[in-house]
Amino acid sequence: MTPTRSIALALATVAATAVASAENRPIDADRSTLTVFVYKSGLFSAFADDHVIRAPIAFGSISTDPPLAVEVSVRSANLRVLDPRLATDKRAEVQTRMLSSEVLDSLKYPDITFTSTAIESSGPDRWMVTGGLSIHGETRSTRFPVVRQDGRYRGTVVVKQRDFGIQPISIVGGTVKVKDELKVEFDIVAQR
Repeated sequence: MTPTRSIALALATVAATAVASAENRPIDADRSTLTVFVYKSGLFSAFADDHVIRAPIAFGSISTDPPLAVEVSVRSANLRVLDPRLATDKRAEVQTRMLSSEVLDSLKYPDITFTSTAIESSGPDRWMVTGGLSIHGETRSTRFPVVRQDGRYRGTVVVKQRDFGIQPISIVGGTVKVKDELKVEFDIVAQR
């Protein structure tokens, strides 16, 4: 191999690596947040609690060059019930029940993932994202809007537990229950 050819091959390899890293940027898990809001319903729901749950991102990536793509993974066992107004023992009870086979079954289904299948522009720094959301061993197509502001990707998606084979918790003969719909807010930052 001639020196010119070696240099050309080395430059091509460096360029290809630079393009690949520009396309796929890891998500900054320390600066990104996923928050799940769980609401109550039922005749005696005034005596129950809504819940706020932090879902730390384990890993993920965002491709900002065509084709646009996003991938996010959360370890179900790492979800944490925040509910500061609940007593510590009550919060621990909610946490245990959420991770148990009754709801997430985090031992059997350790990962919650989202992988985009299409991202369509809906204006400057706005997109409609479609992809497969996997929870509790079930994958469903999910579609939601995303806005980029100050380098952060933000949005909200509503998820129905029953779509993923999860029966919403119900107590006191169904007079207090968790709503089927959960709201997930995300604030994602890609690493620089």
